[in-house]
Amino acid sequence: MKKLTNLLLLMALAAPVAFAASHDHAGKAEAPAAHAYKYKTPKLSRAQIDALLSKPDQLLIIDVRRPDEISKIGSFPVYLNIQAKELESALPFIPKDRNIVTVSNHAGRAGASADLLAEKGFTVVGAIGSQNYEEEGGKITKITPPAPKK
Repeated sequence: MKKLTNLLLLMALAAPVAFAASHDHAGKAEAPAAHAYKYKTPKLSRAQIDALLSKPDQLLIIDVRRPDEISKIGSFPVYLNIQAKELESALPFIPKDRNIVTVSNHAGRAGASADLLAEKGFTVVGAIGSQNYEEEGGKITKITPPAPKK
């Protein structure tokens, strides 16, 4: 529980940095071979995500990737990071009054996580891969981790 509290506190402190970070195409990661999407939750397109992002007060983006994946590849400007393997234990901390979109690299983990959330009574509108979004012309925010203290 302390680990989750610390994670949520870190995300609250990092959100302004993530929001202000600039987009960087130079460090783009290689995309692994895509697997077929097999989840009940719809896989969203860039246009659908952009429409949802236009109403941020109604939306909660949950990125289910590891922090190193997010810093390497990038994500949306504001999101909650709960790794897929810890999602079920974090359910009490996820607001139920917003439409939820889950994010992973190519929507695989996002789809599985979205299905879990929907089964638990959350309003899930879809899943997306941040790399798929970027391939469709969307802008992903790069997060530069702070330099280690000397």
